[in-house]
Amino acid sequence: MPHLTVQIREEALDGSVEPKLIRALTEAVAAVVGEWARPVAVVELLGVPEHRWGTGGIPGRAPAPVVTLTMREGGLTHPRIPDAPARLIGSLTEAVVTVFGEAVRGDVTVLIVGVPAGRSGVGGEVA
Repeated sequence: MPHLTVQIREEALDGSVEPKLIRALTEAVAAVVGEWARPVAVVELLGVPEHRWGTGGIPGRAPAPVVTLTMREGGLTHPRIPDAPARLIGSLTEAVVTVFGEAVRGDVTVLIVGVPAGRSGVGGEVA
């Protein structure tokens, strides 16, 4: 199950952005790994007030959104999905740019975390 966590400036979340971003990120994952991912993709938006974020040691300099995609490692190395991590990074970056505009492209950070088999579970069962 793909799980996306987005750290974003709280001030960027205005009630209209959230559904657009959730849809765009879900679509971005499904476009790369397949339709199976769409109904099980989880998107979590974590708003961080600008004064609680800093860049280069300077408080208040909030970067563009940071997107972390966590999913089973096997989905990132499947032979039917060549170059999955690179394609996901590109697709997720495009999703963020679609919502926030071209100006954020150079600062969007995407992290891909592959969870080894047997190291995740749902409902108390190892997946």
